[in-house]
Amino acid sequence: MTGRRRTRTTSPTRPRPARARPLSAAALVACASLAVGCGVVPGVMGGSGDDTIKVMTWAPQDTAATNKPGMPAMAEAYARWVNAHGGIKGHKLTVLTCNDHNDTVGAAQCARRAAKENVVAVVGSYSQHGRSFLAPLEAAGIPYIGGYGVTDDEFTSPDSYPINGGAPALLAGLGQQLGKKCGPVSLIRPDTVAGDQLPVLLDAGLKSQQHAPAEDQRAAEDATEYSRQAKRALERATVNPQTTGCVVTALGDRTDTFMDSFRRGRADYRKVGTGTVLGSVDQSRIDASGGKSGPYEGAYVTGWYPVASDPRWDPMRKVIKEQAFGDNRIDPADAGVQTTWIAYNVFKKIVESLGGDVTSNAIRQTLDNGLKVTTDRLTPTLSWRFEDLIAAVDFPRLVNAHVTFQVVRGGQLVSAQGGFVNEAKTLENADQH
Repeated sequence: MTGRRRTRTTSPTRPRPARARPLSAAALVACASLAVGCGVVPGVMGGSGDDTIKVMTWAPQDTAATNKPGMPAMAEAYARWVNAHGGIKGHKLTVLTCNDHNDTVGAAQCARRAAKENVVAVVGSYSQHGRSFLAPLEAAGIPYIGGYGVTDDEFTSPDSYPINGGAPALLAGLGQQLGKKCGPVSLIRPDTVAGDQLPVLLDAGLKSQQHAPAEDQRAAEDATEYSRQAKRALERATVNPQTTGCVVTALGDRTDTFMDSFRRGRADYRKVGTGTVLGSVDQSRIDASGGKSGPYEGAYVTGWYPVASDPRWDPMRKVIKEQAFGDNRIDPADAGVQTTWIAYNVFKKIVESLGGDVTSNAIRQTLDNGLKVTTDRLTPTLSWRFEDLIAAVDFPRLVNAHVTFQVVRGGQLVSAQGGFVNEAKTLENADQH
């Protein structure tokens, strides 16, 4: 996804664990003895009996770059909610959480902790370091269900079960959306391994509309200002007086920082369009930046799911209100929180479908054998059989390439096109670059 074929880091055949993973095997190890940040849902200890299902959720927190504290917080709230309503098929759900610190060491430590604690799955998590965490999970036979999709490794590992199209679908969809509306396009993205995949994906979407490739601008993902990148992007977007150019930002938590520099610089140029993806902006950020008078007004946005105001999110909002009222880590408009919510509902349906013990092996076999999972129309029906995978060589585990087109109007994220748009063909064509 960097524009050149690279050697796969994952095995073409699934590694098997040395032992079956029981429903709950060992007593919990105190977090204080570990080098990574982690936690357990208060009052929901795993114990040593057969009545507990143990899983893990991880995400970066308190770092200088992208942070997703709402994801482990949503996982904890979900566990409290499901346990308050009888558990899953009578089993109590225990959620361990881990902070990957946005680095390779932290990601690997989280995965090794998951194996040591005998979790049956890692659910609804975020990490930019797929190569670091997937190898330990594969060695232990632990499925990775509903990752955020920020790295291409999540779409190659045989133990990964993605619920959305990740960064590939978002960027391809944004390119398709902008290709119909924009003149020259500039992409501002992180100078990271994960960021290296973005230009070719955006360009694939632009190409689907017979649009020229975007100018690729790398930027530090932890910078405190982006005036140089903003100036260059504005110059590129206004080079042709006959068209309206667009500036695309995909900097995660630093998107607001870029837009602040962009807002100060744009007064010296004629009007340009803007675009970004869910995860780099959401309704709370739009509100905090000034709403309809802020820099996001008119921006084209691509997401995986319906807009946050859609009533399909009402069950999630009810759980947050019931189990996490006042927890400001959980923003129901955040794509990470939404991903964790969907991933845990998928996990719940997987467990409910099992006829015997809840083990990592049973979960993988059930998914590999074609279990179909619905998500109350927040995504299309999900299934991970071979025949359900899209025909994109670089993304062999991708089953859901659908996105939603959104736009900021009157300070609100609203749907720009009803329903889902399938980016499978665009991603298949991206392999040819």
